[in-house]
Amino acid sequence: MRTERRNSTFLESNKNHMAVLNLRIKEILTFIPSGKNYKKAMEFYLELGFHLDWEAGGYCGFRKDNCRFLLQNNPNNWGKDNFMMVLEVENLDDWWTQLESLELPKKYEGVKLKAPEDYPWGNREIHLIDPCGVLWHISVSK
Repeated sequence: MRTERRNSTFLESNKNHMAVLNLRIKEILTFIPSGKNYKKAMEFYLELGFHLDWEAGGYCGFRKDNCRFLLQNNPNNWGKDNFMMVLEVENLDDWWTQLESLELPKKYEGVKLKAPEDYPWGNREIHLIDPCGVLWHISVSK
């Protein structure tokens, strides 16, 4: 009860102040650790079709269409088996055709690719584990 009262008081006292603030979010970016081979990780994302925007000081920025992420030269495996990304696409079947043709698991150590599947949360997804150990959910809403 006390917490509810405090939150209500806070919201009321800041109502006028909040109306003049611009709190619109333009974008959210994540840093992906490269794993043990930064250059190989860069090569992997380029092969997926991302474009290298810039590189400096052990960091680089990748972009495809309106999506971006940052790759960090970090051999630490903190992301391995713990970090996931969702990449929403327009045509999952086309992505599957492309990914399958690249034969990524043969070229990059640790890469795994799982065929499109329907999931109970309403998406159809391809699962791709990249050389950094990040699980990518490449998805389209059903």
